[in-house]
Amino acid sequence: MSIQSVMNRKHEQDMKAHAGISQFFSPDSMQRLQSIMYPRSATAGSHLFWEGEVSDKLYFVKKGMIHITKSADNGRMLTLHLHPAGDLFGQMDPFHDSVHSFNAEVMEDSEIGVILQKDLEVLLWQHGDLAIEFMKWMGLQHRMTQAKFRDLMLFGKSGALCSLLIRLSNTYGVERDNLTFISRKLTNTQMADMIGTSRESVNRMLSDMKKDGIISVEDGCIAIHDRGYLQNICRCENCPIELCRM
Repeated sequence: MSIQSVMNRKHEQDMKAHAGISQFFSPDSMQRLQSIMYPRSATAGSHLFWEGEVSDKLYFVKKGMIHITKSADNGRMLTLHLHPAGDLFGQMDPFHDSVHSFNAEVMEDSEIGVILQKDLEVLLWQHGDLAIEFMKWMGLQHRMTQAKFRDLMLFGKSGALCSLLIRLSNTYGVERDNLTFISRKLTNTQMADMIGTSRESVNRMLSDMKKDGIISVEDGCIAIHDRGYLQNICRCENCPIELCRM
């Protein structure tokens, strides 16, 4: 199978990797959530919200891709999550007048379902099963963010890059010839923003991995040859795939 064939299967693989919130909510719960969503269109390059703005909504991605970032003290933007179709995101605190801690940038023209906090609270009060499912989903979101900060803080830039490659392979990986191809093409600058380092550092680390036969690059797609090496560098804890993803 050629790399072009691999890329042609990208959408199917993306949808499989991103079961989204449907893996946490029952069909009845999904229907209830969708019943209180307000439709919103967003063009690529725009923002759904900025850090410091009032946080009183959740956002369900019906179509497109949303980029969640955090502003650093040096002015750089650190990428925390990439939310494709099927994902729910937002900051829902138990306190009123809370504000967003992150930015949400639209990477592709998107269709969004907006859930107001006041409507969600009524729904959770009415349906205990939905409330339990919602708590489980919120717990996973916190664990995902904590795991990414752990990678950045404890294992250095090389560990963070290895962890990123594992997450990308879990999310966008396509198996071919006993290798895992990351079907989503990312620039080294984008990868640098995901681990809080410079493009030059990512260039150097990827070059070293290619020389050692850990990875290779074909038509702009990274192929992972030695996943065990990546897991060793980032002290992989073998988290479930629902947690170890972008």
